[in-house]
Formats: sequence, C-alpha cells, structure tokens
Amino acid sequence: MSSRRSRSRPSSGSSRITDDQILDLVSKLQQLLPEIGNRRSDKVSAAKVLQDTCNCIRSLHREVDDLSERLSELLATTDTAQAAIIRNLLTQ
Repeated sequence: MSSRRSRSRPSSGSSRITDDQILDLVSKLQQLLPEIGNRRSDKVSAAKVLQDTCNCIRSLHREVDDLSERLSELLATTDTAQAAIIRNLLTQ
C-alpha cells in the first residue's frame, strides 16, 4: 500500500488539510525564501520550495550557532560588569 494519501479520498476529520490549503502554504513559504521568493515566475514546484525551506532553516541554525559562539567568546573576554549588562539585555 502506498504511503501517499489519495487526493480523491474524502476528508473524514477536520484535521486534514486540503490541497488548496497546501498550495496556499507553499506559496507563502515561497514568498519568504530569499532564493526563490523574488522570482517573477510562479512555476516553482512545491518540492523545490520545501527543499529550499529546509536549506534555509539549516543555514539559519548554523548562523545562530556561530553567533552564539561569538557571543560566548565576547562575554569571556569582557569584564564582569559589561558581561552582566549584556546577559541582562539578552534575558529580557
């Protein structure tokens, strides 16, 4: 049996998402992606949008990790009073 849902199968619960809702969500994701959101062509596959979304999220995770490491290094080299002020600002 295939793991894919049939599009012709009726929705038995309110938790199922319609094809139109999926298309709308993919379109919204496409607009948020810097690589493909600015393209004039609307002919980008849902798979491409999802793949680019995953790549973008991975990139953002790496950037957060790098910035966290840089901040830790900065706090380690900053005097105690300045470090306390920075920590206080970050926890607000």
